[in-house]
Amino acid sequence: MKVRFVLYSLLMLLLTACSSSRITHSWKAENVNAKKFNKIMVVALIQDNDVMKREKMEEHLIGDLNEKGVSAVSSLKEYGPKSFEGMKEEEVLNKLQNSGVDAVLTIVLLDKQRERYYVPGRVYYSPYVIYHRRFWRYYNTMYDRIYSPGYYQINTRYFWESNLYDLSSKELLYSVQTESFEPESAQSLGHEYGKLIVKDMFEKNVLAK
Repeated sequence: MKVRFVLYSLLMLLLTACSSSRITHSWKAENVNAKKFNKIMVVALIQDNDVMKREKMEEHLIGDLNEKGVSAVSSLKEYGPKSFEGMKEEEVLNKLQNSGVDAVLTIVLLDKQRERYYVPGRVYYSPYVIYHRRFWRYYNTMYDRIYSPGYYQINTRYFWESNLYDLSSKELLYSVQTESFEPESAQSLGHEYGKLIVKDMFEKNVLAK
């Protein structure tokens, strides 16, 4: 029992101490070779009350694309939080193409789930006689047991999707779904996400420098 408790505690510590993101599925259209775009517009679709998360998601993805020699810009910085609200398709396409954009990469928050689990307090199964012989051992053991009660922990999982569209053909070239577990901040979430997506697009020969 004690071994199981220790292993459980270590697992929970690892899960809560660092954030992690992973790709759950990615797809590339058939007969698509790596292509060099003039300028990619990164568009994050996240609720307006979370502008910071949207800013960081776009910012990091753009930075990772730029590091690979791919020109990219932020829809938030270029057009503001409402971007293309109220516009028709042709108006949006003309607006983008007139500014030199020939591809759009979206970031969409598909779902957000909160998980609640119980972390047990410290429990000792060793015979008390071991600790009774010395006051300080006994005191520390019982102190931890009394003042380290269990508690509930709430973690959050984010489910994302990104699509790359070629504006010249209006076709979907690439799509990827990811899962992020309890990110420490919008900054760390954006950093992990950008690295994952850009790496996968180059590995699948979707983009060229």
